[in-house]
Amino acid sequence: MRDNPDYRNVPLAIGGSTDRRGVISTCNYIARKFGVRSAMATSHALKLCPDLVLAPSRMDLYSDISEQIRQIFLRYTNKIEPLSLDEAYLDVSDCELFSGSATLIAEDIRRAIFAETQLTASAGVAPCKFVAKIASDENKPNGICVITPQNLDQFVVQLKLGKIPGVGKVTLSKLNDMGLYTCADVRNYPFDKLVKRFGKFGPVIWARSHGEDDRGLTVERQRKSVGVERTLPQDIFSLSDCRQMVDNLYPKLQERLKKSSPNLAIQSQGIKLKFSDFQQTTVEHKFQKLNKDYFFELLTEGLARQANRGIRLVGLHVGLIDRQTQKQLTLAFSE
Repeated sequence: MRDNPDYRNVPLAIGGSTDRRGVISTCNYIARKFGVRSAMATSHALKLCPDLVLAPSRMDLYSDISEQIRQIFLRYTNKIEPLSLDEAYLDVSDCELFSGSATLIAEDIRRAIFAETQLTASAGVAPCKFVAKIASDENKPNGICVITPQNLDQFVVQLKLGKIPGVGKVTLSKLNDMGLYTCADVRNYPFDKLVKRFGKFGPVIWARSHGEDDRGLTVERQRKSVGVERTLPQDIFSLSDCRQMVDNLYPKLQERLKKSSPNLAIQSQGIKLKFSDFQQTTVEHKFQKLNKDYFFELLTEGLARQANRGIRLVGLHVGLIDRQTQKQLTLAFSE
């Protein structure tokens, strides 16, 4: 929309080829008014919005802009936890600009982003991570929501539990079955019963419902795996067709691995198959050197579970050894 004026006042979606396998990557707010959402089948999106315009993804551009915005963030703090290309947590506790006002800092960041990229940004300002995350969605697009320590409890107590990060559809359904719909409901529910039902996540739900979140920012997040997959326009059935898909995907996997984790050691290789009934299977084994022939072996093992079903998706991935484990192994060897 920024780069093409023709897109600015029409329902627009990114990705989503028109074949029956196409899926929408994201869409603008005009399209969302029709019910179009990310991860929706293109065919369904076009039923909801027949005038929907489809534009191709430009991931290289998105990555460049994301880095440009990160450089803006760094003017205010180096405590940055990225969540995706277009979202991040910032801890501005030590920032001395604007007399330390987080609200004024957030507004200045939004101004800088627009001045330098011509893109709008929304912000949530709060004393803790999960509330800041929720607040950032409150006044989209191009808005800000500030939750001060004084009104934190008032904001949290009325929250619907589905807004808490980590509470997905399955967990929310279980909570609703227990008669729990808001944080106020959880506060009045026995803590021990919550833990019994949800295990380790029970105390998290309890804490969030009381406005508590003492997590700091993870400023350095290590990638645990690198992968590439492709949904096929038509189902394939044979071993030779699947081997051809491995041949096609392997160079892309090499490229992604080199770009994202050139110095990290591989600890496993895996292959994913999704069948025509949408059931999927993954085969992964320890293998410490990237090897296409080993993917063929994994493929044969995966196809043993095919049961005459067609294959609609093939994926390759490698698991990576984390830095701490790699360091420990190196030290042990050195000693």
